[in-house]
Amino acid sequence: MLDRESLGVFSEVAGKLDSGFASLPTFQTQSMDMARLAEVLGATTERLKDNYPYFHPLYAGQMLKPPHPVARLAYALAMWINPNNHALDGGRATSAMEKEAVAEIAGMYGWKSFLGHLAGGGTMANLEALWIAGQLHPGKKILASEQAHYTHRRITGVLQLPFESVACDARGRLDLNALESRLERCDVGTVVATLGTTATGSVDPLPDILALRERHGFRLHVDAAYGGYFVLTENLGEEAGRAFAKIGEADSAVIDPHKHGLQPYGCGCVLFRDPEVGRLYKHDSPYTYFSSAELHLGEISLECSRPGAAAAALWATQRLLPLNKGGEFARGLERGREAALAMFQKVRADERFVPAFAPELDIVVFAPKATSVSEASALSRKIFERAARRDLHLAVAELPVRFWEANLGAMKRDRDTITCLRSVLMKPEHLDWLDQIWNLLSSAADEVAGAAH
Repeated sequence: MLDRESLGVFSEVAGKLDSGFASLPTFQTQSMDMARLAEVLGATTERLKDNYPYFHPLYAGQMLKPPHPVARLAYALAMWINPNNHALDGGRATSAMEKEAVAEIAGMYGWKSFLGHLAGGGTMANLEALWIAGQLHPGKKILASEQAHYTHRRITGVLQLPFESVACDARGRLDLNALESRLERCDVGTVVATLGTTATGSVDPLPDILALRERHGFRLHVDAAYGGYFVLTENLGEEAGRAFAKIGEADSAVIDPHKHGLQPYGCGCVLFRDPEVGRLYKHDSPYTYFSSAELHLGEISLECSRPGAAAAALWATQRLLPLNKGGEFARGLERGREAALAMFQKVRADERFVPAFAPELDIVVFAPKATSVSEASALSRKIFERAARRDLHLAVAELPVRFWEANLGAMKRDRDTITCLRSVLMKPEHLDWLDQIWNLLSSAADEVAGAAH
């Protein structure tokens, strides 16, 4: 099931890369004991078998999407050179590829004049965005929804910036009334809007948050690490669609190509609408920036050494699958969204389960019906385990009971949170496999119910 057909193509293009350096004098590379190499790689293979099948449609647990073959191969091709995108003399070609690829991402939000670069992942990208925010509004609070990624609280701790969580509504989105009330204290410098929360894929109401910015003057950062590519889709709900259409009005944004962008880990991207924030990165590095008067990516990044291979992989993927509405890449996202909507309908129609709210992106959360929230929580873990024995891999999550309030009926609320089942249907193939996923889940639920009796 692992893609091996493309390895023949890789061998061919690796030869072409090698020929580009044919004018150099030959030298003796370090000799390898091929038998020993094969032995160690064999041992590595055995260790790697101890993994969940993240690449397979029956894995629908965490946010793990396999890289596209072109991304894997372009990354491996670049690794023969191992460029460093900190400075141009360490990664000349891949620095140019990074700038081109990042410009295409920024173009999804309508930005032509901007500042941006790749990062080691969403955490590092968000750290840079909040570091800039702290430089521009020193000492002022940073606010984010209580369903925002935990990294924001941790990052602000590292940066020694004051942070506060704001309540979310019954659909996991930042609560506007709570936000407006908090803004009245006049000590807020930055608000983080999440477009695609990690737990439920909820989309904060960005148009309304922008309206509050007009009145209160805070800086607005959009954490679209998970959901950012959905701006290309045409099957979102009305509210989510309006939110994604407004990303270009934010002050900064983060997107993770290693989530929906079909990239290997780690590949995040941070974007700033105002390129003038680059002045805040200013530093001296006389031994790396001397070779060119052009902008070195290290001059607009907190990270120093970064893999040029990540840029090569992203550039190649976007060349094969352009970031266009209606294109193959966008259709893949839409298929995941269709799968989530179909899964939600199956859950809602089944007497054994109770859903939370309808998915805004491609994540569905639901729980078994029971006499109490405690019992439902215990059943969730049992179904999770029985499903895994059938090679169906979901996830469990601990979420506020109020997300289920409209659907719980007579279930006793003996806890504030419920342990629920969570399916992330982010692979295009999930739509084709949905009936099989549902049949395996149903079988697991029946087994748990039978054991209970």
